[in-house]
Formats: sequence, structure tokens, C-alpha cells
Amino acid sequence: MELRANRAQSEYELHCTQRNIVLKARQLGVSTYVAARFFINVITRPGTLAVQVAHDQRSAEEIFRIVHRFQENLPEGVRQGALMTSRANVRQIVFPRMDSEYRVETAAGSNAGRGLTIHNLHCSEVARWPHDAANTLASLRAAVPPHGEIVLESTPDGAGGCFYQEWQQANASGYTRHFFPWWFENTYVTEPNGALEVTKEEEELVKRHYLNNAQLAYRRLLRAGFRGLAPQEFAEDPVSCFLASGDCVFDVSIIELRLPQCGEPLEWRDNRRVMIWWPPQPGHQYIMGVDPAGGGTEGDYACAQVIDRSSGMQCAELHGHFPPRELSSRVAALGHEYNCALVAVERNNHGYGVLAHLGSTDAYSRIYERNGQAGWPTTAATRPAMIENFAAILADAPQLFHSPRLLQECRTFVRRADGNSGANSGAHDDCVMAMAIALEVRKEQIGRGREFTLEVGSL
Repeated sequence: MELRANRAQSEYELHCTQRNIVLKARQLGVSTYVAARFFINVITRPGTLAVQVAHDQRSAEEIFRIVHRFQENLPEGVRQGALMTSRANVRQIVFPRMDSEYRVETAAGSNAGRGLTIHNLHCSEVARWPHDAANTLASLRAAVPPHGEIVLESTPDGAGGCFYQEWQQANASGYTRHFFPWWFENTYVTEPNGALEVTKEEEELVKRHYLNNAQLAYRRLLRAGFRGLAPQEFAEDPVSCFLASGDCVFDVSIIELRLPQCGEPLEWRDNRRVMIWWPPQPGHQYIMGVDPAGGGTEGDYACAQVIDRSSGMQCAELHGHFPPRELSSRVAALGHEYNCALVAVERNNHGYGVLAHLGSTDAYSRIYERNGQAGWPTTAATRPAMIENFAAILADAPQLFHSPRLLQECRTFVRRADGNSGANSGAHDDCVMAMAIALEVRKEQIGRGREFTLEVGSL
């Protein structure tokens, strides 16, 4: 049996590494290719264990049928010799003479991977894994040695959850990103019904991706049949395919226009935990909004956003897992760098510790106060107003914001059924909250709209 690679499979083969994450449209054959790749490793490298993990039992059985077909189509002499099996059932094929094994499992088990050494791990449709997907994935990854190969693969399923986070953090965690849109599949075409009048949006797609009329006609069928779910089920880019599962507070269309324009910062430090777009200018005043966190590597992030007091322009961003003492030190250093910026720390929870360190250990002089008390109070009264203020400014002047991380969080910041707003499940909102604090303090400092409108007009 010969497997002839399609476009997505060929692209993956060219660019894959030891650690991979694949975001794709439906039915592109990635699971089949990975199964074939791992099967060859199992039958040619003694002592190899390959494990594919599907999101449900039906998918696991389908993957195993593919693997079993590989085994059944081996030459008869080989199947009766070195590759004789001692067990080929219950989604498991064992080659005792090679001391190798191929398993296909589901993500439902909480003890996945425990007690095993997995040399090849493929996690399929991670976005749809049940229960605590992050814990299941952590257990599986812990079973893979440094020289082993890992593939995390999925179609998107909302802007949140385990796979969404893995995709967003791929660069920091050392994973190679692979994105395969629907037009990588040659059969996704249909003949146009008469002359095809191409829209401006379709013209842009044709210029960027060289689509033909048969593909454009197929795309129109997708849009008509799947409607709002078309960008998710038949992905066209790695941003819009992650649909928020609620009513987004911010204007998603504006965010998606702005994101490709962001580009790289002028300077980044400490593995992108500090990013600088506009360095401090003599005579300028700055405001820093700070959203603290506990500092644990598994919890929320801490974030500080620096904006120009006059224009509202985002100048710098500090982001990472920092405990209160370290966050205070980093905020003080960044504040001094930006002409002794006015620092507004959210004083709820961990903020009290940050403020205590700022006022004593770091002896920072310009700390925002409200009603005679240091720090910004995020309450049931102030939170809706500061979020709506941020949303209005983003809608009016998206060019003020340069951080893809901030804009991605805006995409997943939704209104919930209980009337509150916050990060979608599995997403974060620390960048959003830090920026909302900075902008609200600025509004308070200079008065609503007057100076902002003048400055934006001159950008």
C-alpha cells in the first residue's frame, strides 16, 4: 500500500520538528500522515512505543482502523517474521520481536501516559478533548523523553481552552506551528454556476493564496451552509478561525483588521516578557496600568501596560508569571524608564502586596491614589465603565494598540449570560485589565475625550 502525500501532508513533512502543533481545516489527512509516520518508526526502530490519543471512542476506532490497515498490507513474509504480532486488538498492536508497540487511546482517561515511556505521541483534536484537557495533556507529555516526537493537532473550537492556549504559546514552549487552510485539499472545489462576479474580499484571497474560481465557488457554498461557523470548520487563517463562544465586548472585525498590522516591537527583552513599541520621549508623561497575579506558573499572568498620557498610545507591555515582590521590582524599573510614570496598580487581592513593595522596598514615588488610598479599585461599579471605555477607544483608534497578545485577549473577552464580562473559558484577560486601568486613569487625569480626540487626529 502506497500513501501519496497531499499538500498538507507534504508541507508538514517538510517543516515538522520534534515538537509540533497543527491547526487545520477539516479532513486534510493530517492524522493519517502522522499515523503512517509513527507506524514506520515502530516497525523500523526496536523498542518504540507510539501512542495516538483521540478525543472520543469513535475517532479512536477510526484511527486504529487506519493503523491496522498499514499492518495488514505489510508483505506476508515480514508479517510472519520480524513483524509478527502477539496482540492486535483493543486498539493496540504489539510487535514482540521488535519490542515495539502502537496504541490508540482516548483522552477520557485521567491517567493517560502514566507509567509509560512514549517515543511518538500524537494528540488528535485536542480542542475537543473532554474533562480537564490540560491535565491529560500534561500527563501524556511527561511520558515523552526529550528525543521523542510530539504532535498536537486539531481543528479550532472556540477562542479558549487547552488547544487555543497551546497554539498561542507555541513559540514560548518550543513548538513549531503548522497552519493548513481548507484550500490545501484539492477536492474542495465546485464549478461556478455561470459567470462569477468576484467581491473585493475574494479578490484579496485570490491575490494572497492564488485561489481559482472553482475554489471561490466552493467557498460560497461553505459560507451559505455553515454560516457563522464556516471560519471555524474550514479555517482560512490562524486568527479568525478561533471563534469566541460568547458575545465579544470588543469589535472583533476591528481587531482582526488591526492584528496583521501590529508587526514586531521596536525592542523586546527577557524572552518577550517586556516589549517596547515606543521608547520614552523627553518631556512626555506616561501612565502604567498594572494587573497583578499570584506568580505561580500554572495560574494567571501579571501584566503592566504603559501608555502615553497625552495620546493614549500603547508604548510598552510587561507580561509574565511574577509574584508580587518581583512584579513590584519590574514595575518600578519600567516606571523609572518611562520618566517616572504614574503607576496604577489594581489593589484587589495580590495588588496589596505589590503596592506595599512599591512604597517601601522599591521606594517608587508616583503611585496612583483614589480617595486617599493607593491603587486602583476594580469593583462592580468601576469594572464595566473601564471596559467600555477601552472598547470605545479601540473602536475609534485601533492604531493606538500594538500588542498581538492584548488584541488576542480582546477577541476572547466576552459578555456572559449573567451580565458580567470576562475572559472566555481557557483564555486570559490580564492584558485587557491592565490596559483598561491605564486608559481609565488617563481619562480621569485629563478629562473625557477632549485631548484624546486632538491627539488621535494627528497620528
